[in-house]
Amino acid sequence: MRIPPIIGIALFGILLSLPAGAKQAGEQFRQLLATHWQQARQEQIFFRKDPDTFRLNGQLPDVSPAGRERRAAFNQKILDQLAKIEINQLSPADQLSYRLFRYERLTEAASHQQFDHLFPMHYYSGYHSYFAAAPENMSFLTRRDYENYLVSLADFPRYNQQHISNLRAAIEKGYTHYCQSFAGYEKSISQHLVRNVQDSALYAPFAQMPERLSQADKDRFRTEGQRLIKEKVIPEYQMLYDFFTREYMPNCRTVVGITQLEDGKAYYQYLIRFYTTTDLNAQQIHQMGLEEVQRIRQQMEQIIRQVGFDGSFREFIQFLRTDKQFYAQSEQQLLERASYITRKMAGQLPKWFRTLPRTPFDVKASANGGSYYVASGGSGTTSGTYFLGTSDLQAAPLYNLEALTFHEAEPGHHLQSALAAEMDMPEFRKTLYHSAYGEGWGLYAESLGKEMGFYQDPYSDFGRLTYEAWRACRLVVDTGMHALGWSRQQAIDYLAANTALTLPEVTAQIDRYITWPAQALSYKIGEMKILALRKLAEQRLGEKFDIRAFHEQILKTGSLPLDLLGELTLEWIEGQR
Repeated sequence: MRIPPIIGIALFGILLSLPAGAKQAGEQFRQLLATHWQQARQEQIFFRKDPDTFRLNGQLPDVSPAGRERRAAFNQKILDQLAKIEINQLSPADQLSYRLFRYERLTEAASHQQFDHLFPMHYYSGYHSYFAAAPENMSFLTRRDYENYLVSLADFPRYNQQHISNLRAAIEKGYTHYCQSFAGYEKSISQHLVRNVQDSALYAPFAQMPERLSQADKDRFRTEGQRLIKEKVIPEYQMLYDFFTREYMPNCRTVVGITQLEDGKAYYQYLIRFYTTTDLNAQQIHQMGLEEVQRIRQQMEQIIRQVGFDGSFREFIQFLRTDKQFYAQSEQQLLERASYITRKMAGQLPKWFRTLPRTPFDVKASANGGSYYVASGGSGTTSGTYFLGTSDLQAAPLYNLEALTFHEAEPGHHLQSALAAEMDMPEFRKTLYHSAYGEGWGLYAESLGKEMGFYQDPYSDFGRLTYEAWRACRLVVDTGMHALGWSRQQAIDYLAANTALTLPEVTAQIDRYITWPAQALSYKIGEMKILALRKLAEQRLGEKFDIRAFHEQILKTGSLPLDLLGELTLEWIEGQR
């Protein structure tokens, strides 16, 4: 049984009652972190965690208004207690954790004043798809694993109804998704309306069960799991489908930009700050994007001349989008090619990184269609997973595969997140995920592959550049649609004209940006910050610059807001001098 969240507040009260000066500042701070972490585990909501890592662990999160109010009140009490700790009395390591923890609690306080709960879905995913995909990210080895899983299945009706209630509130306020971007989205729900329970993604843990379980336990878990999926889960997906098609979509919004909604300008600026961890505004970001697109375009033109193509940039893009040589002929071929790339990269990593993670990663086909990375659960029983979109081979050109793989696996997301999980630092920092830092590192990893000797095929190198141009275009089209009045078609045309993404990819990406405002800004802004810090280190250190030491500095602290990353790196540069 899950301990009621009120227990966490009771523990907090005990902490408050400690006599002043009874404990050293460091111990007080660590106790505060432990109290907060225990509460987060009870709530099953970890603020600023990568949503793709959602897993089931007994009772599901409480997403009701009462749950949000409870967490907001607890967060404020944590901030009040944090203010009583003298940061100067802490060790240097604790001072960094203090600054980061305070930054997160202030950001969480701001989030409780915004409308994130009204958007539990976006173009690629939603709470319903994260729930269904969770078993793929989990290990089922013990009776406890299965007992917790049954609790999660049984709790889905409450969880689903709370989300539907929030979506009804979104309809009332006018904070629904743009009609054209969400056309056909109900398919992401209906795919879980299976007639045969054994065809459900949620049945997978019962299909193959560990031999260490007794036959009686296997039969019990399998029988109860089938019952819950049939009687609880599938009917709730049907309710969600009916609500979505009959209530939500008839009230979808008819304007593209989030700033066109009530309080939308302030909300978009909040989202920019949340995802980029900067105070940049939409106009500044838009101009940065235009300049980056122009710079990258010049490099793309050079490759077109290098391969001797006789035609315009647009004609070359059309050639890439239609020639069969650039596409895998089967899912297995695509997976094998990606796996080969990861192994070749693994052999080069020691030359560029001082510390490598112990946690391995797997390469799998994605059930949801897109390509992404899911970090290990941290228990030691799960690997990281590089999920590769294989359902539409025409949307997965081989000339992009090196860049995609370096971003999602190594030296990108897997290397960074696995190292963070293995570092000796407070638990909240091990799973913390600032989008600008994490996605910025992923994009930096793509370009690093060039230095490491990859992209020998000029078409693959063009794929790298088109991926970089794609992230630069995001700065233009996201701000264009949400702040500057661009239409959806205008954004589609711009992205199609400046990248080699296939047309299905282009349309899907634009709908992603419309339904997930500002998130896509984080990639290029984060990468530009890391590149700027590296350039500064190279200039100031000269012959003393060590690329392995620089990477160690960027990665050793886990995820950070960009200003703090810059400050710490400047201190490191001075220390190296």
